[in-house]
Amino acid sequence: MENINENLLSTWLRLSTSVVNSRLVSDLSYNESLVCNILYNTQRMEPNQLLTATDLCNATKMLKSQMNRTLNQLENKKLITRIRSSSDKRQVFVKFNLDTADIYLEQHQKILALIDNIIEHFGPEKVEVTLRVLTSICDVADDAIKNMERKE
Repeated sequence: MENINENLLSTWLRLSTSVVNSRLVSDLSYNESLVCNILYNTQRMEPNQLLTATDLCNATKMLKSQMNRTLNQLENKKLITRIRSSSDKRQVFVKFNLDTADIYLEQHQKILALIDNIIEHFGPEKVEVTLRVLTSICDVADDAIKNMERKE
């Protein structure tokens, strides 16, 4: 159990950087990929739900300035469109452009192929158990961060 915190941190970082491998995500930055993934999944699961930059900041933990830069880059690559709300002109929604999303979708397929390889190697049952454990770790980490922020 000695150094378990360092080992968990090292493994967590290693897992995070595995997906950011330059051969898998060469056309988009990590932040661009992260935002595209959130928009893509939201559009697939809840087609009528529109997200704002603030929603994306909350989901990614990015600063507003980072998010604005990322959205500008994605807009220049024609991966997103910003739509001003008709009811509240201050609100701007971000929509993922599936019809021009080849760059993201190709990258997404490469990452899914890597994940399929992992599932094949370990088996779906072990992966399901691992998912439950990792989800629990993420939930505890989120709660710990919220508690730390409340104390500040």
